[in-house]
Amino acid sequence: MRIEELDTPALVVDLDKLEANIAKLQAYLASHGIANRPHIKTHKIPEIAHMQIRAGAIGITCQKLGEAEVMADAGIRDIFIPYNLVGEQKLTRLAKLMRRVTVSVAADSEATARGLSEAARMANRELTVLVEFDAGAHRCGVQSPREAADLAKCIASLPGLVFGGLMCYPNTPQLDPFVRETRALLEAEGLGLARVSGGGTACMWQAHTHRELTEHRAGMYVYGDRATVQSGAMRLEECALTVIATVVSRPTADRGILDCGSKTLSSDLLGLQGHGLILEYPDAVIYGLSEEHGHVDFSACSRKPTVGERVTVLPNHCCPVSNLFDRVVGVRNGEVELTWRVAARGAVQ
Repeated sequence: MRIEELDTPALVVDLDKLEANIAKLQAYLASHGIANRPHIKTHKIPEIAHMQIRAGAIGITCQKLGEAEVMADAGIRDIFIPYNLVGEQKLTRLAKLMRRVTVSVAADSEATARGLSEAARMANRELTVLVEFDAGAHRCGVQSPREAADLAKCIASLPGLVFGGLMCYPNTPQLDPFVRETRALLEAEGLGLARVSGGGTACMWQAHTHRELTEHRAGMYVYGDRATVQSGAMRLEECALTVIATVVSRPTADRGILDCGSKTLSSDLLGLQGHGLILEYPDAVIYGLSEEHGHVDFSACSRKPTVGERVTVLPNHCCPVSNLFDRVVGVRNGEVELTWRVAARGAVQ
């Protein structure tokens, strides 16, 4: 089947670009002695995770337990969950997962660490825990090296837990001084610092500038999107994931309607104009989304589409778009080569 024969809206990945993106980041990190632990929250597809591991990744990163369970079912054996796992249900599931695969997790409070200790007890396994610190994103994470060192000491003292190191997101100029100060405090407590895990796609090519970094977590690099291009981390021609859509209405001279709305493109703007870039009409603006309609202003385009014309949309943010589809179609040179199920779609628990 040719790409032109796909029903729309269709989520399509260019396999040549996907493979090139995986190989490029792996080669870069390996050349600087930084371990690659890619984040699967972008693609949520076990087959792509296996491609990343075959390319040289030491394991994967999952944001939620549900994603990790899907990946474990698919044979992935080393999983990092950099998320505070809180509550009896999640700790029971974590214990079950620990009996199946090698798991490491993160914590930014003593309360979270004590729960993780209980999961280790239930699993009868040791659990490696990294301390998350806030490098400037103002999301999760301890706020000072002193807090990081105190939490590390707490983790090391709790039954079943092993202090594994530090983690943050994203990498910022604050990373190295924070790690150095924390290391000095840890050495005074007799604790080592084996692992420093950083992350981010926009900052991935600067990973080597952080001398304290031992591993990097990037997700969007496999696909690319408008935001990644805007950040300078990828070129437009490297982006592998697009949505094929059809113009279903031209109610006015300047307005067109696509068959892809908020249930296809997501509502993320990320500071960009419009909800995606139409590659055939780069001056057009997808200015609004209904659930199943994409509202497009074609007034700036010298040529305008006709009803029934197919267009290619580069999403603003590939992660939520991937999570909106059951399947993604893999294409090479315009020919449909495979279809992957987005197996961890909706795994938000």
